[in-house]
Amino acid sequence: MDSAVFYGFFTGVKTDINKNSYIRDLGISLCEAVMRIIIVGCGKVGSSIAYELNSEGHEIVVVDTKQDAVQNLSDSLDVMGIEGNGAIYETLVEAGAETADLLIAATALDEINIYACLMAKAAGVKHTIARVRNPEYANDLFRVKDQLGLSMAINPELTAAIEISRLLRFSGALEIDSFSKGIVEIIKVSIPEGSSISNRKLSEIDILKGKVRICSVERGSEVYIPNGDFKLMSGDKISVVSKPETAAKFFKRINVAIGKSRDVILLGGGKISYYLAKTLIKSGANVKIIEKNDGRCRELADALPDAVIIQGDCMDQNLLLSEGIEHANGVAALMDYDEENILISMYLKSMTKAKIITKINNASFDAILSNQHFDCIIHPKSLTGEYIARYIRAMQNSAGSNVETLYRLSDDRVEALEFRVRNGSKVAGIPIKNLNLKDNLQIICINRRGKIILPQGSDVIMPDDMVVVITMHKGLSTLEDILSRH
Repeated sequence: MDSAVFYGFFTGVKTDINKNSYIRDLGISLCEAVMRIIIVGCGKVGSSIAYELNSEGHEIVVVDTKQDAVQNLSDSLDVMGIEGNGAIYETLVEAGAETADLLIAATALDEINIYACLMAKAAGVKHTIARVRNPEYANDLFRVKDQLGLSMAINPELTAAIEISRLLRFSGALEIDSFSKGIVEIIKVSIPEGSSISNRKLSEIDILKGKVRICSVERGSEVYIPNGDFKLMSGDKISVVSKPETAAKFFKRINVAIGKSRDVILLGGGKISYYLAKTLIKSGANVKIIEKNDGRCRELADALPDAVIIQGDCMDQNLLLSEGIEHANGVAALMDYDEENILISMYLKSMTKAKIITKINNASFDAILSNQHFDCIIHPKSLTGEYIARYIRAMQNSAGSNVETLYRLSDDRVEALEFRVRNGSKVAGIPIKNLNLKDNLQIICINRRGKIILPQGSDVIMPDDMVVVITMHKGLSTLEDILSRH
């Protein structure tokens, strides 16, 4: 596959070249364990997955029955494209199933995805992942997961609902990422006017020492990984690493409203709203869903007896006011059309102090929205790619890379990575202050068998520790990559 035929990165012309050399020439770092991956389905989800995995240097083949979809993806990425039915044995063999490490089935039909994974196992693929959206299938899939040979099933709508529920748990948070199975969180907030940490250097803020660390700062279009001399300002977006309970106390001290959203209104009654409502109700929140379609309202009323279901147009400002939108703690715009979600979110910013979450499927809107100061934007399709990439990194741990978790922050300009320290590591047993670390990089957290350490210069990394690093360098695959070569 190293010399596979694929469509050129710049021109879209079929070319025979060594793909790994090509990627290195472009300056893209490869993981130590490159995987051969087949993606069936070149729609929004499949394309998002392809972009995510391609950025990490994996060898990818995409399969779709639509020639245009295959061509477009092949033209924009250095991937091999095959026109054909990815649930057919012969097509999978043509795509290299016999030597593939992983197949991801991401077509629009759950049944096709499950069948494609079955056929892929028969063709010799080692691991399979299926996109399964139907809640009834998703609820039962665990019963036959082993029989089907599925390594993982992912539901984009459920994934988005989980992310939104986490953001509503801390109403003042702009973004939340977790490490060490939820023991440690990186929470992004904006420093309000008059905060006790405004116009102060990090080294002068006593409440940070040992319990909370500010690991990145966004100021306008600039991003910083700050040292002790960095002075914070009102309006800065800071990413804070801490235990969840400690973070809540810290935010209270710096005047950031961070409480749970107790009264939530969901605009649109699609699958994300269904999953999100179930999660929020379970946590004790009051949930109201506004949906235009009468039949869907009846379905939601039957499935969610503890939610209030309102039939009506989510774009009707009078309806929103009559349903108490200005008194809600959280509002999620989850309608089918991005344009409607954007417009209603802009209107709501002038009507309520609630946390507003906006669902966007088309990433091309990001450039337009970057200066509009939206609270939170969720991309369900992109989240699916990120979740699958995390799963693949876990698979790679036994084959070179020891990245346990990776999050891309600040519009992909910063990465936060979690490594497991192996015996014989060059960074083990040496005080952090004596390590020759790369610039624009911090060791922000050490998890030592459940004990969380926010390290100082005298702390030492030990074998089997989990270490979280934040950096502006891309492509780190082992903990030793944090060291400067100079």
